[in-house]
Amino acid sequence: MPVAMITGASKGLGRALAGALAAKGWDLVLDARGAGVLAEAAKEVAAHGTRVEAVPGDVTDAGHRAGLVAAARGLGGLDLLVHNASALGAEPLLRLAELPLEGLRRALEVNVVAALGLVREALPLLRASAAGTVIAVSSDAAAEAYETWGGYGASKAALDQLTAVLGVEEPELRVWAVDPGDMATDLYAAAVPQDDGPRPAPEDVVPAFLRLLDERPVSGRYAAPALVEGR
Repeated sequence: MPVAMITGASKGLGRALAGALAAKGWDLVLDARGAGVLAEAAKEVAAHGTRVEAVPGDVTDAGHRAGLVAAARGLGGLDLLVHNASALGAEPLLRLAELPLEGLRRALEVNVVAALGLVREALPLLRASAAGTVIAVSSDAAAEAYETWGGYGASKAALDQLTAVLGVEEPELRVWAVDPGDMATDLYAAAVPQDDGPRPAPEDVVPAFLRLLDERPVSGRYAAPALVEGR
């Protein structure tokens, strides 16, 4: 069975993607900071009959990243790494004039530095896979100038660039940055609590990721809404 690792997998998009992959027979390594909610997610996903390793911890910790890769190795390797864990930098979001620098540092550490650290740790397993793939969950804030989204958007723009360069440096892998579009998630609610407008559920976005995995287009940046609408 193929093996996927998903960070930030206890809820939202990460949990929805984990369930969809498990339904297709993937074995999984799941990460999140909250051990209790991660255990619940892992139990739900494992009901599909696949092997699931839940490894709670903070992706900014090098020891935790090594533990995630060790868990994948124990399942037989790694075919897909999904960088989904994200930090906003401030909750709710703030204008740049008010954004605490420590918040920006946290966003960069989680969204960029930890992502690179994890892919470096996992590269030997990904290179050994016949279908090694890296997906970085991006945001339209990485490409558009939205008020109060500057710190988070800057971190996602940096992640996009790292992802693009990784795709050039590792031509045998598929490396995609995916903008999922607006979703009804706890992250968005924390970012803009006053905005309670209707948004797609994470489960509605997952088909875009599955399409990429099915069709395996060239490495690059993709928008989930266009992938879903194009089916």
